[in-house]
Amino acid sequence: MIKVAVVGGIGSGKSHVAKLFGYPVFDADKEVKKLYKKNKKCYYKLKKSLPNYITSFPIKKYELSKAILANQINLRKITKIIHPAIRSRMNKFVKKNKTKKIIVLDIPLLLENKINNKKDILIFVEAKREEINKRLRKRNKMSYKMIKMLKRFQLPVEVKKKKSDFIIKNNFKNNFVKKNVKNILKEILINV
Repeated sequence: MIKVAVVGGIGSGKSHVAKLFGYPVFDADKEVKKLYKKNKKCYYKLKKSLPNYITSFPIKKYELSKAILANQINLRKITKIIHPAIRSRMNKFVKKNKTKKIIVLDIPLLLENKINNKKDILIFVEAKREEINKRLRKRNKMSYKMIKMLKRFQLPVEVKKKKSDFIIKNNFKNNFVKKNVKNILKEILINV
C-alpha cells in the first residue's frame, strides 16, 4: 500500500486535492468534527481542561475558538486531547484499507506531529496568497487573529514544500488541478 500525504498551508485546498486522487481519504478535519459531535470522552476531557470555555455537549467550535484566542496554551491543551484520538482513528483507517493500492492522508499537522513515514509520498499544494486569503475570509467567519495563531503551530510552507516529493499548483480551477493530480498519480504508479 502506498500512502500519499497531502500537505500545504491553511486554505491552500488540500482536502479538495486529496479527494481528486480517487482513493480512500483519511480527512483529519472531518474526524475532528465527528469527535466534537459524538465523542463524550473527548468532551469530558476538554471540559476538565478548559472549564471556563466548554459548556455543553456536543462541543461547539466557537467555544474552542474563544479558548484559543484567550490563551495560546489552550490550543496545546486541546491538541493534547484531540491528537491521540485522531491518530487512533487514522490507524484504524489504514488497517481497514490495507488491501488498497493507495490511500490518501489529509492531515493538516502531519509533518508537525511526525505522523508520516519516510516511505510516504508527500504532495505539497501550492496556492497564491491572495486566493488563500480570499478563501479563508469566507470560511466559517475565521478571524485573522485565529488564522495567525494557527499558522504559528505549523511549519513554514517553504519547509513543507522542500520536504515534498511533488508539488501541485492549485489555481482553484478544477480541470487544471485534476490534470496535475492525474500526472502525479501516473508517476507514482509507474514507480511501484
